[in-house]
Amino acid sequence: MSVFGNLGGLFSSDMAIDLGTANTLVYVKGRGVILSEPSVVAYHVKDGVKKVLAVGEDAKLMLGRTPGSIEAIRPMREGVIADFDTAEEMIKHFIRKVHKRSTFSKPKIIVCVPHGATPVEKRAIRQSVLSAGARRAGLIAEPIAAAIGAGMPITDPTGNMVVDIGGGTTEVAVLSLGDIVYARSVRVGGDRMDEAIISYLRRQQNLLVGETTAERIKTSIGTARMPDDGRGTSMQIRGRDLLNGVPKEIEVTQAQIAEALAEPVQQICEAVMTALETTPPDLAADIVDRGVMLTGGGALLGDLDLALREQTGLAVSIADESLNCVALGTGKALEYEKQLRHAIDYDS
Repeated sequence: MSVFGNLGGLFSSDMAIDLGTANTLVYVKGRGVILSEPSVVAYHVKDGVKKVLAVGEDAKLMLGRTPGSIEAIRPMREGVIADFDTAEEMIKHFIRKVHKRSTFSKPKIIVCVPHGATPVEKRAIRQSVLSAGARRAGLIAEPIAAAIGAGMPITDPTGNMVVDIGGGTTEVAVLSLGDIVYARSVRVGGDRMDEAIISYLRRQQNLLVGETTAERIKTSIGTARMPDDGRGTSMQIRGRDLLNGVPKEIEVTQAQIAEALAEPVQQICEAVMTALETTPPDLAADIVDRGVMLTGGGALLGDLDLALREQTGLAVSIADESLNCVALGTGKALEYEKQLRHAIDYDS
């Protein structure tokens, strides 16, 4: 078997997967990030038997709009696997989508895990990747991957601070000499922001909106600090009026959304402050010099860098391809495996 395994290794293209709460990205060695789809799986349930109906983009359209016979599931919650079988199906599907041709090649796959993941959660991720057809499964800590992807010189003996705001978690880490000096994972991310918008609209406007609408509000007019004119731009949203139960359309302004997002944004700022407090003084000096790097989809929230700058007084910059940072970094770890050996964990 080992001979065939090695043969398979010759033909297979090794991959790096960023299993995110919101999106899953696949990086293929030598080809870059070639797949980025929402982490959603839709099942058709008949007589208790589940059949996969759609994965990714197509399944996301079904979220919140399914009849009784179909269920759309997000297998990842807060950066770790919440639904094991569904996650496995999803990984299998994405691997197959990337490998059009090969039936017998078993790729080596590196997956990134949140820094706060427990050994059980890590094992769940490793098992699903292996049973989805990987030859070996390596795990890399998300903050390291995000920093590599953002192009930070993490192997130097200087302090680098990276804040990776994903769908489920925000990872705040201080890195030096290619490893983590301090890291903290707070379970606040894009999902928590959507929930904050939903509950704000329910309280203030008596309007019930779904997750999809909340996400659209966040991406179009979401902002982390009050607009200067106290109102900002506005958009029309539709939902169900809770007073008389009929659908209606109202206008929401940026100021309202800033108010709704105040709490999650504050939690992210606090995580950054805590990290700065516990950083050794010399590394803290480097961070003052270099500033903080924001990565992840949450970094795209309007004025978040300004809000952080006001709180910490540090220079805050947003990575170029903040959505792909973690995938690119995990991919680079695959390409330059020799140099980053210590960061990738293959056993257990």
